[in-house]
Amino acid sequence: MDSMNQIVLKFPEVGEVESIKPLTSGLINQTYLVRTADKATADYILQCINHNIFTDVEMLQHNIEAVTAHIRKKLEAAGEDDIDRKVLRFAKTAEGKTYYFDGEKYWRMCVFIPGSQTLDAVTPESSYLVGLKFGEFEAMLADLPEKLGETIPDFHNMEFRMKQLREAVAADKAGRMEKVGGLVADIEKDADEMCCAERLYREGKLPKRICHCDTKVSNMLFDDKGNVLCVIDLDTVMPSFVFSDFGDFLRSAANTAQEDEPDLTKVNFNIEVFKPFAKGYIESAKSFLTPQEIELLPYAVTLFPYMQAVRFLADYINGDTYYQIKYPEHNYVRTLAQYKLYQEAKKAVPEMKAYIASLLG
Repeated sequence: MDSMNQIVLKFPEVGEVESIKPLTSGLINQTYLVRTADKATADYILQCINHNIFTDVEMLQHNIEAVTAHIRKKLEAAGEDDIDRKVLRFAKTAEGKTYYFDGEKYWRMCVFIPGSQTLDAVTPESSYLVGLKFGEFEAMLADLPEKLGETIPDFHNMEFRMKQLREAVAADKAGRMEKVGGLVADIEKDADEMCCAERLYREGKLPKRICHCDTKVSNMLFDDKGNVLCVIDLDTVMPSFVFSDFGDFLRSAANTAQEDEPDLTKVNFNIEVFKPFAKGYIESAKSFLTPQEIELLPYAVTLFPYMQAVRFLADYINGDTYYQIKYPEHNYVRTLAQYKLYQEAKKAVPEMKAYIASLLG
């Protein structure tokens, strides 16, 4: 508690502290709720930033500051009330930074939003709201004048993920290629098609946008009436294709099973989750989306299970050096489950295209 208090003191606006308690949410960063002694003032969220994953904390925080300031400006111009509940605000140190380095770890503090909650369950209603809000999030940042950096370089770069797989195959460090050679060959058949986004970008036919890059229902706050307050967990906000926000959400939300389901008959693509998400997203994002981006949204839905299958398979071939596993064949099981989801999503592409066309008609 004393060491935590010393860190909080580095953010002068916080004032006297009543308590500091760990929060259970947050898989990457250690997170604490800081209650202030004065009930009339705000409470805060204190986070220890995982700088093993986010190696350039200066850039990370610059991205977040630029994004939150731009959204705040838009909300103010629109005459919104209660703005501190609709966009995150980070406290500053005496030096004017939104993070503090204690010699070993990096820390930051943002204002706690009272009366807010996260949801984990994906329903047609929540899918619509998530699509609407993430589309709105991108739309608000479409004219952001500042250049943002990539907080995790090549995070959703399919060409890079194929390069990693091919390097793993060539090295065969764990001697597993005999088992998975057929699967690698199947994946390679579609590699050129699945790497089309990077190719179109190089040809000047596809733009990069400011995207959240970690779209899930738990990354937005709701009030007690079920209304969306704001998007949270902004560490991965960076330039990317809109496919990152569209496809990544559906990879988990529209999967009828867990991502490591061993019984592949349970792994299917739920079009009834896709439809409300697509409806909400297109409603709020169509103001800036190009015809090519809209046309490729079904591709985005197939891209992310394909990419995740490639990542799990590369790790399996390398001897399970990246993802935590619960049993020896865990990454292999994950690969098969994600590849099955990719195949099911691919079958649904005509239906997805027809539905999107009906929204635009």
